[in-house]
Amino acid sequence: MSTEVEVVGVRIEMPSNQPIVLLKELNGSRFLPIWVGANEATAIAFAQQGLTPNRPLSHDLMQSMVVALGAKLVLVEVTHLDSGVFYAQLSLERDGQLLPPVSARPSDAIALALRANATIKVATSLLDEAGINIPESSTPGAGSDQEVERFREFLDQINPDDFAG
Repeated sequence: MSTEVEVVGVRIEMPSNQPIVLLKELNGSRFLPIWVGANEATAIAFAQQGLTPNRPLSHDLMQSMVVALGAKLVLVEVTHLDSGVFYAQLSLERDGQLLPPVSARPSDAIALALRANATIKVATSLLDEAGINIPESSTPGAGSDQEVERFREFLDQINPDDFAG
């Protein structure tokens, strides 16, 4: 079983200066932070902001190849955590049929999902294991500024060792 999530954004965790992509379950208050590489963080941020570089990034190339092969990325699922490493799978469809799942790093899968407008899910058991509960503010009309502030507070309290298996 899995839970649909949205990409809140990419931020830099201090003091390590390492990028984190933060996923939030759509119908709940749990977040899943995933440490990512700088290139993947850039690719995710570009896709979220709708920026198109002069030359395609690797994820743009992958999406173009999927389309050229007559397929469509329909689902990305972050499946599990093993020894501090997150794993994901891509679900592709061609001619109305699902193709065998493709293993991927979550950072690459998320960057690709954003380009393909594919659904992103996280295994419910993984959210139970590694998710962080950050309750919504009780302030009426809480908006994205408060979400960003909660994210910053969250980052101040964690480090990569918190997620080592």
